[in-house]
Amino acid sequence: MARVGGRNAAFAWVVGLGCLAILGVLAALAVPMIPASVAWFGGAVENAQGTAPTSAPVAAAGDDEPTALPTECPELYDEALWATMRFSRGAVLTPSKDAPVTTATALVTALSPQVQLTCFWHADEGTVSTTLATVPPDAGAIAAAALPASGFGCETGGERTRCTRTDGDLTETIEAGGGLWLSTSEDAWHPAGYVSRTGDRIWG
Repeated sequence: MARVGGRNAAFAWVVGLGCLAILGVLAALAVPMIPASVAWFGGAVENAQGTAPTSAPVAAAGDDEPTALPTECPELYDEALWATMRFSRGAVLTPSKDAPVTTATALVTALSPQVQLTCFWHADEGTVSTTLATVPPDAGAIAAAALPASGFGCETGGERTRCTRTDGDLTETIEAGGGLWLSTSEDAWHPAGYVSRTGDRIWG
């Protein structure tokens, strides 16, 4: 039989060996996936037959619903407020466990808040300082009785009492209830909804 022109036996052998080498590499890469594939297939069969083990679903907390008392400053803010604070011109956050920034020093002395965290912000617009602390359960009633003499206006809603004082560019807010204290001092910088939104992170 006449030989077909243009074929090269040596080249064909090289190509064949190359293909075998590629197949070997692919097989080696596929081997580690076999157990996972078998497990997945088994799980799919169990689900189809209704024999797969079940467990109660775990509800995921939303961005605006912290599951525990904040231990770091970012946890004190919802996503939008955190972005507002973080990206304000010249904003610098200094976290600490410093005592509350407030003119109500007599109340602080009387209640002795056990500070969990203080978030102090400095920006081109001014400063904002917020302190989260634990206090006696009757702190809200004590604040409502003591602070009006210092120029604060107080109101009670739900489980907490909020007292606010404004003097020029300075606005102070003290909230207490359920054994928790949240105070904020805004000096010239007044982010929209700051007090209510941080309060909602604590008391929901």
